Amino acid sequence: MDLIPAPSSAVRRPGEDFPLDAATTLTAPPALADAERWLRGALGAATGLPLGPGRAGEGIELVLDGALAAEAYRLTVRPGHALIAAGGPAGALWGAQTLRRLLGPDAYRRSALRRQGWVLPGVDVEDAPRFGWRGVLLDVARHFLPKSDVLRFVDLIAAHKLNVLHLHLTDDQGWRVEIKRYPRLTERGAWRERSMVGYRAGQRRDDRPHGGYYTQDDLREMVAYAAERGITVVPEIDLPGHTQAAVAAYPELGNTDVVDTSGLGVWTDWGVSPNVLNASEETLRFFEGVLEEVLELFPSEFVHLGGDECPKEQWKDSAAAQARIRELGLANEDELQSHLIRHFDRWLAARGRRLIGWDEILEGGLAPGAAVSSWRGFGGGIAAAEAGHDVVMCPEQYVYFDHRQADGLEEPIPVGFVRTLEDVYRFEPVPPQLDAAAARHVIGTQANLWSEFMHSARDIDYRAFPRLAAFAEVAWSDLPREGAARDWAGFEQRLGEHLRVLDALGVEYRPVDGPHPWQRWPGVVGRPIDGPPPVR
Repeated sequence: MDLIPAPSSAVRRPGEDFPLDAATTLTAPPALADAERWLRGALGAATGLPLGPGRAGEGIELVLDGALAAEAYRLTVRPGHALIAAGGPAGALWGAQTLRRLLGPDAYRRSALRRQGWVLPGVDVEDAPRFGWRGVLLDVARHFLPKSDVLRFVDLIAAHKLNVLHLHLTDDQGWRVEIKRYPRLTERGAWRERSMVGYRAGQRRDDRPHGGYYTQDDLREMVAYAAERGITVVPEIDLPGHTQAAVAAYPELGNTDVVDTSGLGVWTDWGVSPNVLNASEETLRFFEGVLEEVLELFPSEFVHLGGDECPKEQWKDSAAAQARIRELGLANEDELQSHLIRHFDRWLAARGRRLIGWDEILEGGLAPGAAVSSWRGFGGGIAAAEAGHDVVMCPEQYVYFDHRQADGLEEPIPVGFVRTLEDVYRFEPVPPQLDAAAARHVIGTQANLWSEFMHSARDIDYRAFPRLAAFAEVAWSDLPREGAARDWAGFEQRLGEHLRVLDALGVEYRPVDGPHPWQRWPGVVGRPIDGPPPVR
């Protein structure tokens, strides 16, 4: 059984297979209706079988088992009966994904290629995830991704048992979420005049306007679609840096005593804009208004507020910012940023939510209830975990999938660290220097897809896969024993069949032996990197 991610235990039972036919039924209790609906839709489309309702003890059956953890499941296949016992709705969905995988790559097609010959192999599978947060960041701010492509991506990550979609919705280069009380955020902030092409040292623009945004109903649809597949959508609204699109829409949010923001546009460069929010009470009220609407759209426990890469030069030069620092009794600009983060940490906590931010929120003092996304290596995550804060490990050296997959000019726009498929597979999210108590604060791990160099779903496929399959196994499958190395040779063997699944899903992944012909652009869109990786 070439399952990715690898289950906790899987035993093949030869001679105990279950052939499916037009009489095969699918049954589940009301509590597992999402898993039943999804499985009937996915298998019905691929097999052409009706999979009508049946009785307990026959056909394909989903049941609850209170002895299992919420995301755990047990799958047993015997002649005439396939049983998925799950600790909760999420576990039933992951068990359903495994059952689909047992039917082979053609079970991932949207229409039946054949009407018979579908056989579930006799198996005993017991499975549960290592981490509760198994995430992927999708940056729709730098390059807007249409709703249909986001929904397709949800299906792809669900097939890999990943359960968090971190949507990066706002940045200097675009604002993508409709806020009804502030319509200019999308009327003005969702569109830029042109875009930088390739690595920014080339200083080339394509001179094509770019933009788009999601209506509130679009986002409700995305959240519901993801939830039906066991995925939580976590929104990111960046502040106080990465905010030029917001300042372009509402100039009074900027540091107007330092720079004239009245003619400011949405930023057309990559990297980090110097134009950041001012720290006035009026700006706090503005973003409270933004977040009130965001909370109504996203029921997730966590709300990501960025907090990274905030240039402090405008605050240093601003009389208003300096007066604010004195008024609040703060020592410097780092503490001013910390004041803003702490304010929204308290604001979110009062509404039953939790703030999470990039590891820069450690600077100037960490907000008491905040969790940390550790991206600048492991250091921020280690410090946060040792201080008792929850951490999602996503170090750029391992899991920034916009970074190139091999050395050499044949890789499209060859930026950042080289991180091969094997590098990703050998990534270990829990640093060895953490003791057991601190290690429990590593609640998960996440791969990040920053979209400066990804213009479409086709580009995302190439950057994400098959590395995301390797990452999924890191996030889901526990190591066989403490201190053991992952079985790279075994993963390579299983990957061959998994690539056939990606083919059936229509994923334009990077071939293991090198780029697609359409991705080989030597000397045209990129250059070798002989210095530090680009700032996102």
